[in-house]
Amino acid sequence: MKITKTLFGKTNEGYTVDLYTLSNDNQVTVKITNYGAIITAIETPDKNGELANIACGFEKLETYLSPEYLGIYPYFGCICGRVCNRIAEGKFTLEGKNYSLAVNNGPNHLHGGIVGYDRRLWTSEILKENDIIGVKLSYLSPDMEEGYPGNLRVTCTYTLNNNNELAMEYGAETDQTTIVNLTNHTYFNLTGGSETVLNHELELPAKLVTEAVGNIPTGNIVSVEGTPFNFLDKKKLGKDIEALPDGYDLNFVLENTEGHLVFAGSLSEETSGRMVEVHTTQPGIHLYTGYWIPELTIDGLKKFGRYSGVALETQHFPDSINNPHFPPVTLAPGQHFYEKTIYTFGTK
Repeated sequence: MKITKTLFGKTNEGYTVDLYTLSNDNQVTVKITNYGAIITAIETPDKNGELANIACGFEKLETYLSPEYLGIYPYFGCICGRVCNRIAEGKFTLEGKNYSLAVNNGPNHLHGGIVGYDRRLWTSEILKENDIIGVKLSYLSPDMEEGYPGNLRVTCTYTLNNNNELAMEYGAETDQTTIVNLTNHTYFNLTGGSETVLNHELELPAKLVTEAVGNIPTGNIVSVEGTPFNFLDKKKLGKDIEALPDGYDLNFVLENTEGHLVFAGSLSEETSGRMVEVHTTQPGIHLYTGYWIPELTIDGLKKFGRYSGVALETQHFPDSINNPHFPPVTLAPGQHFYEKTIYTFGTK
């Protein structure tokens, strides 16, 4: 196994950004930058041994900073926080105090605000052990950044091993009661981007979803039986997608109340033979099929566009702070936030 560090570019403010390339003995390569803790690429072999990048991302930092990309911003590969997903109307109450956050997704707050963790520069540390390589990324989120209370120290540790497991471990501590919900927003396309994801097959063990109107939970937790959201048996993403105006964009309930590392889903694609399995300690997995991914012109070539990637975001439920019966997202001084997700790559 091997890890290297190279220059990825400079921010608009002139700060240097690094790129870390993790490679195992099975030709699996993961590229990670300390800008936004973004996974820029995941290269894996198909059933014939041909390599391709199965994650939506860019080869240059300047593309992540471009107005064209940020104008219809799909959050490729980044860490979303302080609270990922949506908070209704950007409002919540904590310990009797009302807080108002940026409204940056229709009438709601999304993925941490105007400048969330996805657009911050993280400090980094290379990890090398006998059976893993990786990078530990750290960020100090100051009190009232994007409207959130408390100084929050956040870590995200990415590791790769020879079992083709890409592990993500999140940690956080605060000096004031706050709310935290972290996820990685990698979009997968197991064809390497040669086709959309509509022929990808997905299995999810979730029997329940958080019912939503306008992407905000109603508070009801309902069965997937008889709905397009039933992935208990593996099926193609495109099979029932026409019944949904914007494709899939909903949180699935894993019923993982104890925070064990459990099976959360499996994505596969027949032509390439590639597959990825998901295990997590989180209580939910949000399925988003990329309806709003923009088509971009990069180095003269048109890339991406609608349904060009699918995100399997392990996380706590959307708008949990406003639904007391949802798994809690509050963090108090002296408590330690910890969650882990593993994506395992292989072929059928």
